[in-house]
Amino acid sequence: MAFSYTNKKGQKYYLYTTQVQLRGGNRQQTIYYFSKEEKPGVLDAVPEGFEVVENPRTGLPVLRRTGK
Repeated sequence: MAFSYTNKKGQKYYLYTTQVQLRGGNRQQTIYYFSKEEKPGVLDAVPEGFEVVENPRTGLPVLRRTGK
């Protein structure tokens, strides 16, 4: 089951992840992002240690790390 988040405006967003190569080295970093389109690769749940919050001005969802 795909993880989705519905914001205060009633718009549904789906959570995705990708690996990006950082410049200046061989290090990779995991990027999480939301999209309105449901396509292959959607995550089933929020990663452990993160929570979804909504930007109060725009209504866009973002992930943030939870407290320790």
